[in-house]
Amino acid sequence: MHEPKGRVLPIPAPRRFIIDLVHFASQVPTVPVSRVMEVGPLFDARDRHPSRPSWSVLFMKAFAMVASNHAPLRRAYLTFPWTRFYEHPQSTCAMALERRYHDEDGIFVGLFRAPEAQPLGQLQTALDFYKNTPLEQVGFFRQALRVSSAPAFVRHLLWWSTLNVSGYKRAKRFGTFGLSSYGALGAESLHPISPLTTTLTYGPISSTGQVNVKITYDHRVLDGAYVARRLLDIENALVGPIREELGAGEEFGDGRRHLRHRPGNATCLAREE
Repeated sequence: MHEPKGRVLPIPAPRRFIIDLVHFASQVPTVPVSRVMEVGPLFDARDRHPSRPSWSVLFMKAFAMVASNHAPLRRAYLTFPWTRFYEHPQSTCAMALERRYHDEDGIFVGLFRAPEAQPLGQLQTALDFYKNTPLEQVGFFRQALRVSSAPAFVRHLLWWSTLNVSGYKRAKRFGTFGLSSYGALGAESLHPISPLTTTLTYGPISSTGQVNVKITYDHRVLDGAYVARRLLDIENALVGPIREELGAGEEFGDGRRHLRHRPGNATCLAREE
């Protein structure tokens, strides 16, 4: 009797993207710091807001607002041609999104430039664009698939040069901070890895509004006490100006109806470069 044999499968492009990300993230000495936050005060205002922005959008903008006042959150560690820090003038969020690709789930990254300067409704429109637009119509997704289809040595050269040579290109192509969450699935990541200086994640939000929020940071750039203080600042931003904006959107609308769901829209700062 012959034992059944397995089969050899090609690695799809989205999985190669994750393999490359893990390869370069493993070179970053990251440490997670967490804080239990109280976001219950946002429940009613969020439900009544015209666009009912996702929690990811709320956390993204809160982080970017804090980073606008704390420049170290916008810094990156570069190694070529000499070791140095680069500080970007604004935040760019790299949000991990799950999309279907060739009958399999894959991870894609949407970029949101200067979320601190955008209305919540506009950020939600950008997120909807990334989540619902066909993959081939999103320029940044097409680029990621094209790079991930190249041989490994080409991919690694492109990743390494982008992460280490030009701080401006690093921020433009990869973002200044990452955001990923399994909270909607009832789970949380214990130690998310990323080649970026900071990555924010959060777990399930309880019925009373408690949620564990975590920032994984590059210890070459930041220290734990500094990150712990910024977590408190993010909570204050959520229950302060973010909550106020939700209430203002409920009363006056946020202009979301004026935005168009199409690639390259100049009003949508989640660009596709």
